[in-house]
Amino acid sequence: MKYSKTITLRDGRSCTLRNGTENDGKEVLEVFRLTHEQTDFLLTYPDEMTFTVEQECQFLHNKEESENSVEILAEVDGRIVGSAGIECVGDRFKTRHRADFGMSIDKAYWGLGIGTALTKACIECAAKAGYTQLELQVVSDNTPALELYRKAGFTEYGRNPMGFRSRHTGWQELVLMRLVLNDER
Repeated sequence: MKYSKTITLRDGRSCTLRNGTENDGKEVLEVFRLTHEQTDFLLTYPDEMTFTVEQECQFLHNKEESENSVEILAEVDGRIVGSAGIECVGDRFKTRHRADFGMSIDKAYWGLGIGTALTKACIECAAKAGYTQLELQVVSDNTPALELYRKAGFTEYGRNPMGFRSRHTGWQELVLMRLVLNDER
């Protein structure tokens, strides 16, 4: 799925939101490792990263060519500082109306509006792809993310008190959220 947009950040700099391409593989992996070192709120730890640069390049190429999934990069001053994406929950009839959303941003760029812009971009792409529902899971202690998602229209539909098992803090409760894009009921 193709996406491209330039926004102005809260500090006045420009940020380009665009598809990740196979040429971005190495830098995307570096940013992935960095963002997963900076917070305990993401799904994996950097040492659990199994993708090679070649696999990341292929992943980004596949996302760019897909009609129903996307990986959008945030680029500031020629540097990738974050990414967000959507993908189908499942390809079976009963689940293909649902998309999963995930995002990570370099901590040095938090609070500038990149998270809001990436969230809006993924919502736009999910609607364009024909999904009925966009879903995410967020650690309940991640107050800024919860506020961002609520502001974007996501609502809570459940909690998993043992959703993540942190190496640092033990159990982390996950808030399950969804955004209805097209109510076909």
